Amino acid sequence: MNILEKQTIGEYVAKDFRTASVFSKYGIDFCCKGNRTIEEACSKKGMDFELIEKEVNQLLEMKSDGAIDFQSWPIDLLVDYIEKTHHRYVEEKTPVLLAFLDKLCKVHGGAHPELFLINELFIGCAGELAQHMKKEELILFPFIKQMANASRTDQDIVQPNFGTVGNPIAMMKHEHENEGDRFVKIAELTNNYTPPADACNTYKVTFSMLHEFEQDLHKHIHLENNILFVKAIEMEEKFSIS
Repeated sequence: MNILEKQTIGEYVAKDFRTASVFSKYGIDFCCKGNRTIEEACSKKGMDFELIEKEVNQLLEMKSDGAIDFQSWPIDLLVDYIEKTHHRYVEEKTPVLLAFLDKLCKVHGGAHPELFLINELFIGCAGELAQHMKKEELILFPFIKQMANASRTDQDIVQPNFGTVGNPIAMMKHEHENEGDRFVKIAELTNNYTPPADACNTYKVTFSMLHEFEQDLHKHIHLENNILFVKAIEMEEKFSIS
């Protein structure tokens, strides 16, 4: 059954996260640009749509390995998960990576000048993500939790200062796209996180950590863009806002 043309990449990954492995394999962005169909993404990259469609269908036909079904979670539980898993991950790993990249620039920058740009890009990422997560934790997420509680208790909600929930969500998605673009550049500069032949252990560990950071960020953004934000907009539509 060919239904891939009608659904977006984000919708597929939201329903079965295993499909993310296929999109990642072909360099197709399933988080920041998950609002495209697979055919649209393939057309832009000059890829064989039928080949990728076949791989996705084969994977979907396989028995699930018990992966978490985030779609079925209550919206406030998903908020807590994102904060405690992905926000905390960023907070813990960022200072370590900043220290390692600074060290690499001092020791290996002469032979590998691209390290300075990688470091500059990650410093920008660290600062922007820190501000981004605080805006979510202090403004957007509390309102989503308020809606979830009001929905359970059959109450109305008071219109927030930002108007509709779609306003902060649009800003968050724009910032997600900025960070996605930043990591595309980091991946290019690191040759897809492949250390050079003269790399020391710190060099190798740093590139490995950057790769892991990117993968976590992709899942983080996917959970927000393709599941949480969609549910939040749908939930708000059910309320009579006073």
